[in-house]
Amino acid sequence: MRYKEAGLPVKERVEDLLARMTTAEKIGQLLQPFGWHSYSKRADGGIELTETFKSQLAEGGVGSLYGTLRADPWTGVTLATGLSPEEGAAAVNEIQRYAIEETRLGIPILFGEECSHGHMAIGATVFPVPLSIGSTWNLDLYEEMCRAVALETRSQGGAATYSPVLDVVRDPRWGRTEECFSEDPYLVSEFGVRAVRGLQGDRLDAADSILATLKHFAAYGSSEGGRNSAAVHMGPRELHEVDLLPFRKAVEAGARSVMTAYNEIDGVPCTTSSHLLQDILRDQWGFDGFVITDCGALGMLVKGHNTAANGEEAVAQALGAGIDMEMSGEMFRSYLEAALEQGMVGTEELDLAVSRVLALKFELGLFERPYVDPVLAKQAIGSEPHRELARRLASEGIVLLKNEGGILPLDKRGKSKLGVIGPNANAPYNQLGDYTSPQPPGRIVTVLDGIRKALGEDGEGWGLGVEGENGVLRDDGENQVREDGGEDRVLYAPGCRIRSDEREGFAHALSVAEQADVVVMVVGGSSARDFGEGSIDLATGASVVTDHAWSDMECGEGIDRSTLNLQGVQLELMQEVHKLGKPVIVVYINGRPIAEPWIEEHAAAIVEAWYPGQEGGHAVADILFGDVNPSGRLTISLPKHVGQLPAYYYKRRTRGKRYLEDDFKARYPFGYGLSYTSFKYEDLRISPAVIGPDDTAEVSVTVRNAGGRAGAEVAQLYVTDVACSVTRPEIALKAFRKLWLEPGESRTVTFAVGREQLEMVGPSLTRVVEDGEFLIRVGPSSEAYQTGSLTVKS
Repeated sequence: MRYKEAGLPVKERVEDLLARMTTAEKIGQLLQPFGWHSYSKRADGGIELTETFKSQLAEGGVGSLYGTLRADPWTGVTLATGLSPEEGAAAVNEIQRYAIEETRLGIPILFGEECSHGHMAIGATVFPVPLSIGSTWNLDLYEEMCRAVALETRSQGGAATYSPVLDVVRDPRWGRTEECFSEDPYLVSEFGVRAVRGLQGDRLDAADSILATLKHFAAYGSSEGGRNSAAVHMGPRELHEVDLLPFRKAVEAGARSVMTAYNEIDGVPCTTSSHLLQDILRDQWGFDGFVITDCGALGMLVKGHNTAANGEEAVAQALGAGIDMEMSGEMFRSYLEAALEQGMVGTEELDLAVSRVLALKFELGLFERPYVDPVLAKQAIGSEPHRELARRLASEGIVLLKNEGGILPLDKRGKSKLGVIGPNANAPYNQLGDYTSPQPPGRIVTVLDGIRKALGEDGEGWGLGVEGENGVLRDDGENQVREDGGEDRVLYAPGCRIRSDEREGFAHALSVAEQADVVVMVVGGSSARDFGEGSIDLATGASVVTDHAWSDMECGEGIDRSTLNLQGVQLELMQEVHKLGKPVIVVYINGRPIAEPWIEEHAAAIVEAWYPGQEGGHAVADILFGDVNPSGRLTISLPKHVGQLPAYYYKRRTRGKRYLEDDFKARYPFGYGLSYTSFKYEDLRISPAVIGPDDTAEVSVTVRNAGGRAGAEVAQLYVTDVACSVTRPEIALKAFRKLWLEPGESRTVTFAVGREQLEMVGPSLTRVVEDGEFLIRVGPSSEAYQTGSLTVKS
């Protein structure tokens, strides 16, 4: 059988295998059932394959399995019932072996896994969420993270990941804001390119490479009112210039898989848009991989979008538009054969989709090397180098928003007492973000852990606090008493929960604040999927908004907000603490911007940590005590209040002047972030000052560290098109450079500005550079820069 000959071209192998397949076997390759339903765990750590899975293979096969190693409340897989890294690799081998040895053609299964900020499996490293990663502005570090994620995932048998998320955030009320890098399309593009390089490596068939899947195609982050999966109202020119840009650049970088978005654009669901999937993706961009739906998206065509009257119409629309695989749904399995028999789907359409799936399986080397080494999985997953990488990413992603009177960094060597107060100070799951697996006790470094460790108070000898109703520590002070009789500098009280209105913890929190010289308030949000109990959409895995007393989840997939304020009584707690007259340092742990004017006015310092991952506590402490000089910069504008939305910085000149009550100016602009040192920009030069449309100018600026500490600065280059045939944003990011400078050190930063930085999408939807003047702006943010002029003349 020629398809088993590794030396033949992939095209010939696909053709040979396709010719041998029955219709049922072909349909099977387009199916992706839930992987955790394929087995059950035995007491000895091994697995038993389920009869349902065996029947699926016998009836035609299974092309892919989704989330075989995924563990969370949706899957029902816990630390007790889940698989360790070594057990997971052995389990995937067993599933794969049965599929190869017990089916007629022996086609291997493609195991697809969630890896947005680390493999969503027990034991895997939990890196910061993409919103935090974007705030690092460190592309090299992110690519290194992607290599680590690819190694951890492939070592357990996962060969595809459903990341990176390349959605451009337009409205931060959207619950999936945390999964995105930025509101800026150029910056998202840069991270998308590095994700493809890092995840796919030099060869897809390497032991440390996985297939990257770009999602969600397209405009998923531009939904109406920031509501998940809601309609998108956008013209084709803006679609190309903003939301499609990251996908185009990632396709050009070699991405081989794309996932469609749930939403519709101008009334057409992305899942059935031949314009998106064929005209743009394949014909214009030359994409030659395969396209997969989001979970349950085909069912939405019948109940949701209602563009199909029945299942047969839905699968015909999707396959005809360019869908190649259905993620975790039952539509292809239930209706595709009938659609073929009724002539609604042609055999050539089916064969084309199957051939695309098979081609990637060959390229991934699954036919030659279908199994993995469990010993390697045990060594690679959650390794010390990966933990160190997670800590560095978290620290570089932290943004210092306010530092009144230079209160930060705090002095480690002093004797002042710190009161660490707030619901996110010692809540491990609250700092991890959505799409996270269950974690064993002690594995996550909380902010309280990090501060204690930094001050040499590792918690040894501490008595445990006593939990009262709703998980709030009772006001008995036991969590402040050392059993060895010593006196500690760190005092702790949670004070309240994220969403609860209960105030029973206030008294103890105020007692702690009274004893402290400085108070660190750790507040914000949570995307923890109720790892004890909660409400989950069983069809898609998205969380469901609930008023359950134990649910603190206020962000994440399916959790959209109408406001951006702190929930529960967190603000009230802070106001009561502030009345004591102690300096208050606020640390936000959250997945979307927070708009609280009172905090902006009264806090001595504000640290935006986002969801910093498993090493986040160390990273926050590194910043608070000055072991790391903050270098994070905002990749999303922080509004003064929700009434300013949309607040993204690249607004058009026609946006109007202001509201009656306020202007449009963000509280903290895109690109903003403070340091413990200061940087000066000098001597902006542009040469030559006049270029042709296809020429390049050199832009240089000198950046000087004018302070007394070494630190990293992010030099940002923005372009303004002075006059154009269509309205354009007033200012748009086109390049950046992160550089490290010692005190007093100066460095000249050089940028190349040419067609890619100056072009726009014209009325005919082609990219053009028009003659005229362009203002080149270089500085530390979108609102602070030096300006020079560049003219384009044909």
